[in-house]
Amino acid sequence: MKKLKRSARLVEMTQYLLIHPHLLIPLTTFAERYNAAKSSVSEDLAIIKEVFESEGLGKLHTLAGAAGGVKYIPKIPKDLSLEMMKKICKLLEEPGRILPGGYLYMSDILGQPVYINEIGKMFASIFSNLEIDVIMTVETKGIPLAYAVASYLNLPVVIVRRDNKVTEGSAVSINYVSGSNKKIRMMTLSRRALKEQSKVLIIDDFMKAGGTIQGMKDLLEEFNAKVVGVGVFVESREEGFDDHLITDYVSLAKITSVELKSKKISVYPGNYFDNE
Repeated sequence: MKKLKRSARLVEMTQYLLIHPHLLIPLTTFAERYNAAKSSVSEDLAIIKEVFESEGLGKLHTLAGAAGGVKYIPKIPKDLSLEMMKKICKLLEEPGRILPGGYLYMSDILGQPVYINEIGKMFASIFSNLEIDVIMTVETKGIPLAYAVASYLNLPVVIVRRDNKVTEGSAVSINYVSGSNKKIRMMTLSRRALKEQSKVLIIDDFMKAGGTIQGMKDLLEEFNAKVVGVGVFVESREEGFDDHLITDYVSLAKITSVELKSKKISVYPGNYFDNE
């Protein structure tokens, strides 16, 4: 790349860091990329670090030494996350979202880049300190959410299927009990999709009783994998129903009541914000 003025270099360097989160980048990479001295690169990074942290855009971790470099960690302050989730909760309370069985229509929110990116960044902030190898979700509505989280953690995504597909090759299948209606269902995962003893972060769009997430945890035992965290976009916490199969999880929103006749829904920020 040709030699850039400092202002242009700052812009390009910032963009490079944003699209390479959680990756240790040696200073020599930037020095060679911009035909600049390492001292100049260090000064530029100090400016970017100050802006990132003051504006709540994330953190820059610098490691000294020959094997060192800089790593961008996407972070969103909890107060800004709460502000965004309050807006999303208002959207979820729209009467037209009620589906048979008390479920909510959320596909439009999960299909909006402005929302899905913010939700992904929230989960990435929450779980950024964990050692994770892959993000796991179950088809289908959880897929865009899982990829949003993965993009900020710079990790691959593993998708659990409802049935075995020939294009997936050899697979492991298990039966699990749906927590909400107690029906026996099946889920399957390609043997090539996940390495043995992987550390897995489970991301799901909706949890009523937790049967699907428990099924994924059981499936992971077949791979000798470890669940290091569970993130749920919306959980059901309706009065009179407190039979969750999963207790160790982080939710961003919770439904506390659904009145089918009046089509009234009450949605509040999830357990991540309980201490606020």
